[in-house]
Amino acid sequence: MPPTEDVGTTITNAPQPAPLGEHLRSPSLGAAMLVQQEALYAAREFLRSRGFVELLPPLVGPVTDPGGRGAKALDVDYYGEPYKLMTSAILYKQASLRGFPKLFYIAPNLRVEPPETRHTGRHLVEFHQIDVEMAGASRADVMEIAAELLRHVTARVWETLPEVLSGLGRDPLAFAELLTGKFDACTHAEAVGRLRGHGHAQSADAEIDWTGEEALSREADRPFFITDYPKGSRGFYDREDPDRPGVLRNFDLIAHGGFGELVSGSERESDYATVVTRMRESGENPAKYEWYLAMAREGIPASAGFGMGVQRLVRFLTGLDALWQVSAYPKLPGVIAP
Repeated sequence: MPPTEDVGTTITNAPQPAPLGEHLRSPSLGAAMLVQQEALYAAREFLRSRGFVELLPPLVGPVTDPGGRGAKALDVDYYGEPYKLMTSAILYKQASLRGFPKLFYIAPNLRVEPPETRHTGRHLVEFHQIDVEMAGASRADVMEIAAELLRHVTARVWETLPEVLSGLGRDPLAFAELLTGKFDACTHAEAVGRLRGHGHAQSADAEIDWTGEEALSREADRPFFITDYPKGSRGFYDREDPDRPGVLRNFDLIAHGGFGELVSGSERESDYATVVTRMRESGENPAKYEWYLAMAREGIPASAGFGMGVQRLVRFLTGLDALWQVSAYPKLPGVIAP
């Protein structure tokens, strides 16, 4: 499993949700739901125009994504078998490429985050992702798709809901560079060097922690990519660079303005023997992944893909303080809620 991140204290005094009935009547939630509706419409429009087919993702399975970054999956009794609620349907995305070479989900995910992440403003137990996968694609290919998707959604929301965004205090000038400029990129090693130069003790072997990610995000005037995370910091399915052992062919897309990560993606490991080796290196038991490995043995296409967090996208567009403010039914880590 990847090491648990230092979640930091990005938002130490973040407001907390009101009782559900009051929360559902909140004007800011009403505005956020209009933005979410338009963002999802625009995302589907963009992806379908590029030849992607929408599938409905599974909700339970014998195993789920192991790369939860400190979060846990929930177990369910499935006719006497121990199944998992999906923390991510990434393994199903890869398997589905055999019939659908360009696909996407609007996928619900459930991750039991550590209770200490409650006050970061960046974590929910239930959330959704725009999950995209493309057979035969490179990292560069899907980075371009992710950037174009973000531009298309942002432009559409500003075109259709300018009064809503302005009413939330958003200024179109904050999105000018996103809509017109090329997104910058740096490697994980370069990001670590920048953070250490600012006195932030970021590990070179782990994910960029939340405090560091926010600092990099606040320095930027447009979204930017971080690439080449170290092996061991992500799941076994992120492809290792064959020319640079220990470096993964993956990326994050970080929003500017302190909003942090919107997208995580990578090229995928698809070779059966390599996948088994990577599972063992990460401490996973290959026997748990019997169905997935059977398909990998038969042949899963090489691919690349990403997940874009819906609530994180809506929070970025609206400028609200915390993810629960853009969720109709927020469940915060460590808090029992309806």
